[in-house]
Amino acid sequence: MTLQEIQRYAQQGEGLKIEFKKKAAHPEKIVREIIALANTEGGVLLLGVDDDGTVSGQRFIEEEIFVMEKAIKELILPVLEYEVKFFKMNPKKGVAVFQIPKSLSRPHYIKEGEKRKAFIRVKDKTVQASKEVWEILRRGRNPKDMVFTYGQKETVLMQALAEKEKITVKEFAVLAKLPKFLASKTLVRLTLANVIQIVPQEIEDYYILKS
Repeated sequence: MTLQEIQRYAQQGEGLKIEFKKKAAHPEKIVREIIALANTEGGVLLLGVDDDGTVSGQRFIEEEIFVMEKAIKELILPVLEYEVKFFKMNPKKGVAVFQIPKSLSRPHYIKEGEKRKAFIRVKDKTVQASKEVWEILRRGRNPKDMVFTYGQKETVLMQALAEKEKITVKEFAVLAKLPKFLASKTLVRLTLANVIQIVPQEIEDYYILKS
């Protein structure tokens, strides 16, 4: 890993596949960013880079890496595969690059009490995955042809998407006169069948026809 490579990453700015952190303060929060990258399209976490992309480095970078690796090992489930490289800018400061591949073991999550929380990347932000996203990630690990009956609720959905282009679980439940859990299940099934696609959001996901 060279300084030039790190600067190229930094110049791209934070986005779907890139996250900056100045230091490993609050590692229990930083692991959420790592989970989100692994659950979405993979990417890199740069440690020792300011929010504005300045590669300023961090003192005692080996210790910062140790703190993050400990948090990754202890907090993330299931086990997450990654690589870490670092570059010394001077005897005291360095920059670390955590390379996170798109995981085959998705969804990764953390446990908070009895709750399991997964995270995904939406543009340059990390957001908690909805239960629908969780299920799509889980079942999407082993893609296979989905067989489903095209009935009344699917007809209602297709008509609604033709008229307004996007729909939420709540909206579909009302239109199709379905319990919310059944509306959710239907949308997940049609997403896995590549009929529609989910567009994750910070507040409420929505669905559109598969392009």
